[in-house]
Amino acid sequence: MQSRLIRIYLEREGNTVQVVADGRAALDRARSTRPDLIVLDVMLPLVDGLDVCRILRTESDVPILLLTARTTEEDMLLGLDLGADDYLTKPYSPRELTARVRALLRRARKTVETQPTLLRVGEMELDTSRFEVRLSGRPVPLTSKEFNILETLAREPGRVFTRAQILERVFGFERDVLERTVDAHVMNLRRKLESASEGSPRLLETVYGRGYRLADPGTP
Repeated sequence: MQSRLIRIYLEREGNTVQVVADGRAALDRARSTRPDLIVLDVMLPLVDGLDVCRILRTESDVPILLLTARTTEEDMLLGLDLGADDYLTKPYSPRELTARVRALLRRARKTVETQPTLLRVGEMELDTSRFEVRLSGRPVPLTSKEFNILETLAREPGRVFTRAQILERVFGFERDVLERTVDAHVMNLRRKLESASEGSPRLLETVYGRGYRLADPGTP
């Protein structure tokens, strides 16, 4: 019943919507059709939504919106750690879900023509038109939120961004998003960058009491 209502609301927005009943079918359909976005209920039969999210994130950068009845901060951070881009707790309104979907699709598809699409900071290259990041020539797979945070920092290397500023630029209008959400995404982003850099100096720095910055290789 709920999935049918969600489908109606999303199709009113002009989206083509496919509905599956279990986690195994969700994996198969995502692999075969390569959707622009996935709305994923945590409580799926056969393979639960968290496992589906974890598996898909190793294969794709598709935006993932988690629907969950679990409301603790630990549950939210777990979903983000597994690669979700956003989450919505039950009960929720179909209108809010539609707005979240619209925002995720807009950010995933956006191209800013007035800004360069290829950013270079030291050994890192970030291509906003292709949604690709390379560090020392090696690709770094990122979620859309991780990519948007990195792009924000890379456009002004050396500048310290507070968590509130990152929330405003990356999450926009979304309400009830915690500053801890930024920390979770940054932790995952840093881990991926350090894994790709193989021991090079830390690129993503924490400025205690302030926020985060991307190290500027041109600054002594």
